[in-house]
Amino acid sequence: PETRTKIMMNVGIPEQAFAQAQIPNDGVGLARIEFIIGSHIGIHPLALLNYEKLKEEAKKDKEIEKVVAVIEERAYNYANKADFYVDKLAQGIAMIGAAFYPKDVIVRLSDFKTNEYANLVGGYLYEPVEHNPMLGWRGASRYYDPKFEPAFALECKAIKKARDEMGLTNIKVMVPFCRTVEEGERVIKVMEKYGLKQGENGLEIYVMAEIPSNVILAEEFAKIFDGFSIGSNDLTQLTLGLDRDSELVSHIYDERNPAIKILIKQLIETAHKFGRKVGICGQAPSDFPDFAAFLVECGIDSMSLSPDTVIKTRLLVAEKEKELKKKK
Repeated sequence: PETRTKIMMNVGIPEQAFAQAQIPNDGVGLARIEFIIGSHIGIHPLALLNYEKLKEEAKKDKEIEKVVAVIEERAYNYANKADFYVDKLAQGIAMIGAAFYPKDVIVRLSDFKTNEYANLVGGYLYEPVEHNPMLGWRGASRYYDPKFEPAFALECKAIKKARDEMGLTNIKVMVPFCRTVEEGERVIKVMEKYGLKQGENGLEIYVMAEIPSNVILAEEFAKIFDGFSIGSNDLTQLTLGLDRDSELVSHIYDERNPAIKILIKQLIETAHKFGRKVGICGQAPSDFPDFAAFLVECGIDSMSLSPDTVIKTRLLVAEKEKELKKKK
């Protein structure tokens, strides 16, 4: 059945994209690039950028020697090793973009935490050890940081390549973990510096709403971004102030908590007032039918789900929309 609410899907593995695109869908609400970076590339971007320097250091350091060996093996046919990162990332993103073309594919910029980046080959050389990576150097705050900006530039190049050279202008971009409006402005500037200009060639830049500040200042965020996508997992953790990975408090974790619902309702109302769309890409709507129904009542524009729950949730949403029509 057709629904007013777009039913999109979460995709992360490029090789599965063409098969998943066969499921009735309205596009990709969350394309994660972490799998491409982790599996197809596997090397920290800064290690590739600093390859020449590492080659020198490898002469007196056994660990660095191993890093250099992996780079040489994986990127052997690239004179400039950083091009390997751009190419592999562009291919992965393009595969997802092409599988769902011409429907929207919203690519979330890299959201590895420091411990995850440290696990990539050579990562230990560039990543600090944080006690709480969940709330540390991740998402937007990495992109404009001089320590990471050169790596972010590669990411921008890869997306630009998929959009401009391969013609997949259905690809849009989403900024994760953007703590303040100023951070958002800085990221948009940095992206423009590396060829991803908002509005050019239809490029839309969305922001994840996964921190309470994103909702509290939704009006300000709506002025600089083209839309919002609710990350219900982090939003729940940060609103209830709990660590989902701690068994001692995980029983309190529930996306259906009234506090979360108030935030979601408030965000949708504010965003719509400014003509901005709001989607959600968390597991909540597919795990809890009553939560999906609540989102439809709030007038959410889209839900992005894991592929196996798309059909089930579409039927449920259609049912709920019909019911709301009757009430009117």
